[in-house]
Amino acid sequence: MKAAGIIFSSIHNETIDELTRKRTSASIPFGARYRLIDFALSNFLYADITDIGILTQKNYQSLMDHVGSGKDWDLSRKNGGLIIFPPYSSHRSDFLYENRFEALQSVNGYIEKSNVDYFILTDSDNVNMVDYNKVLDFHKNHDADLTLIYKKMNVTEDMTHNLSFKIGENDRIVGSNLYSKLNEKCNVFLNITIINKSLLSSLLSDALVVGAKSFTRDVIHNNVKSLKMFGYKYDGIYLRMSSMENYFKGNMSLLKEDVRNELFGDDQHKIYTKVRDSAPTRYGSNAKVENCFVADGCIIEGTVINSIIFRGVKIAKGAVVENSILMQDTTVSNKCHLNYVVTDKNVIIKENNTLAGCEKVPFYLGKYQVV
Repeated sequence: MKAAGIIFSSIHNETIDELTRKRTSASIPFGARYRLIDFALSNFLYADITDIGILTQKNYQSLMDHVGSGKDWDLSRKNGGLIIFPPYSSHRSDFLYENRFEALQSVNGYIEKSNVDYFILTDSDNVNMVDYNKVLDFHKNHDADLTLIYKKMNVTEDMTHNLSFKIGENDRIVGSNLYSKLNEKCNVFLNITIINKSLLSSLLSDALVVGAKSFTRDVIHNNVKSLKMFGYKYDGIYLRMSSMENYFKGNMSLLKEDVRNELFGDDQHKIYTKVRDSAPTRYGSNAKVENCFVADGCIIEGTVINSIIFRGVKIAKGAVVENSILMQDTTVSNKCHLNYVVTDKNVIIKENNTLAGCEKVPFYLGKYQVV
């Protein structure tokens, strides 16, 4: 029972425009030292899935810099390993795909030549800890054409366009809705699909004939009765990065011990990322740090409370940082006060600045900004 993974790196770029103007959603920084794609890659590795393709579209230089050859995930191999696909269709070199179906069609040759039984298709705009060994066993035991991973939860505004399911006997999907009702508890599709290789290849070929455009609508929703579709209920952690508000809340949830333990407490299901050799964080004699998630390579001489601090951040003596997310190599100068602020990489905040937002609308500073 051999499987390969395909990761969509750019499908949801428009949802957090501030963070994806110069990067894909897959390479959005998260949790002081990670990128969102680290969780998708690590889930595959936990299930010994080492044939992984990443579908790119726009602004993917940051993603390539991060994953490189895949060596930090033990995916730099002569056979299989990590493949980053260019964003253009195989049958039209000037055509930039716009959705999942067109993205998959652009790599249909790779799919057909792959020596696997199943493909796992996943987005990269969220944090989860799915055990694909269990899902693949479920898929095989049900003799399924497709297994769709869902989570039962209350539908928030950003989820109203997510597919939701009605589950019948033996976990069979007996109905689906293209749109979910706000505030209603639904079986919400997490955009993670296990599909038989032969079926995926034939569906992509047939799509060119019938003009199908949407994988969610034309394959899943329209074929609930004709294909053997089953729903796998996922009850674990799921942090969706569909807005700046959700991104802020997702990072801040790491300040809770139970969330940290679920994400990073399993020695077997490790989260791997790009290695950056840095010295331990240095704390000054007057530094005050309370309830923070701090990476290595920082210099902290001021006050930091309830914040996420990425690698290489410098916080000067006399500076106060509260309820904020400071990405890699941010510098906060003396007598600055930050509250509900998100800084992107390499931001410099000069002396005597006071910056503040709120939990729903944090104050954001883009890459390389100086204020």
